[in-house]
Amino acid sequence: MEPHCFPWAGDRCPGMPMPDVAPMLAEPVAELPAIGAYGFEAKWDGFCCLLSRTAGGLVYLHSCRGTSLTAAFGDIAAVAEHDLPEEVLFDGELVIWHDGRLDFGRLQRLLNRKAVTVGHEIVQSPAHYVAFDLLCRAGEDLAELAYEQRRNRLESLFEEWGLAPPWALCPMVVDREETQRWMQEWAAVGIEGIVAKNLRRPYKTGARGWRKVRTRHTTEAIIAAVTGTLARPDSVLLARLDERRQMRFVGRSTPLTHRLSQDLAAQVG
Repeated sequence: MEPHCFPWAGDRCPGMPMPDVAPMLAEPVAELPAIGAYGFEAKWDGFCCLLSRTAGGLVYLHSCRGTSLTAAFGDIAAVAEHDLPEEVLFDGELVIWHDGRLDFGRLQRLLNRKAVTVGHEIVQSPAHYVAFDLLCRAGEDLAELAYEQRRNRLESLFEEWGLAPPWALCPMVVDREETQRWMQEWAAVGIEGIVAKNLRRPYKTGARGWRKVRTRHTTEAIIAAVTGTLARPDSVLLARLDERRQMRFVGRSTPLTHRLSQDLAAQVG
């Protein structure tokens, strides 16, 4: 492959179609940072994705774990070959909008499927690429720039190249009150929460340098069953009573921590 502008890869991956770069990650926290200079972005319910276009016009999509997503999202790759006129590396998220909200399940349908199946799914529910960081452009490494500078470069690129759907620029604000409104108003359409990014911080690959706060809603449900055993439950199956007072399954919990498993076992044993 021709030389490219991703210096953190260097000679570690000669001939590889995508630089050996791990995306910068977010650390889960309970609340938004109260002080400091931060930009606040929407947390999408999708696949994190590094999208690169080489100087020779080749396009590659990789997940945050390094898995190739190019075949599964061939429509995005094809549009990128047409819309992106020079070498570039984005950090962003692949999402599908269906029936008025983000649909993670439809994203999963595109993985490890035959080409004809993927093509059918793309026609029914095309994906979009939401860009939230710009790490390289036309041979210039931007990773060491402050987030605020990279964000300005990203906004300018979208305007200069006239990028339109399936491209989307991730919304970002610096106002905390508006961010709180986002968390309440956007949850209904599948936005998971907010990612807070220090405006002065460079992009450190693989580091948990951002902070993410998930939108949480409290409700009541009945523990109808458990997986595992009553002495050591792994998760709980939840139900609610319908209008006829019949129990209806509504969901399953995430795996229980050791402490929660012990506490539940003591109550049901």
